Amino acid sequence: MAPMNKTPTPLKIDFVSDVSCPWCAVGLGALEEALQGLQGEVSAELHFQPFELNPRMVPEGQDIGEHLAEKYGSTAEQQAQIRNTIRARGAEVGFAFNPEGRGRIWNTFDAHRLLHWAGEQGTPGQQHALKKALLAACHTRSEAMGHHDVLLGCVREAGLDEARAKAILASDEFAQDVREREEFYTSQGIRSVPAVIINDRHLISGGQPATVFAQALRQIATELA
Repeated sequence: MAPMNKTPTPLKIDFVSDVSCPWCAVGLGALEEALQGLQGEVSAELHFQPFELNPRMVPEGQDIGEHLAEKYGSTAEQQAQIRNTIRARGAEVGFAFNPEGRGRIWNTFDAHRLLHWAGEQGTPGQQHALKKALLAACHTRSEAMGHHDVLLGCVREAGLDEARAKAILASDEFAQDVREREEFYTSQGIRSVPAVIINDRHLISGGQPATVFAQALRQIATELA
């Protein structure tokens, strides 16, 4: 008698991250790769949650080399080495970083407001599509992520309503919702991103390789089953 097909284990995954975080692009690519390999074993409900690495970043942004030197004390040589490492890790999961790096770092609060809107009011998959569009704009094309025209271009790419997005950006809609989400995850001890939280209980920190994500997700799914 042939074995019955096993029903995939449903998992709720909160991906806490910032658009300006290169390791978040790496981590998302690795998580997607892991989930692709676990098709038939798990069914993932993916939610993108806000975290700002630089919540007080000025609207005009800051030179990224200057910012990293101020924040972490890193030298130009150290920054170049880290960029090379991140670029290699991105290539492993199919994410292309701009070989020239980014010139500036930007305030990402408006991007998070749009992501919240897409998650609350968009169709299934649109928040994910917007997140990927924003990451590509930031890290592949080095666009000015504080500029509304850039954000609206990402909205169009994700198939969302551009007029609605423009109205959100012209107001403070969803600002309080985003701040509350940010405060919640900070209160739960999240200090760095990406932070991947499974079923509100299990934390996987950092831009891990796909094999690490797959092993952890399979273990959690097995325990639930």
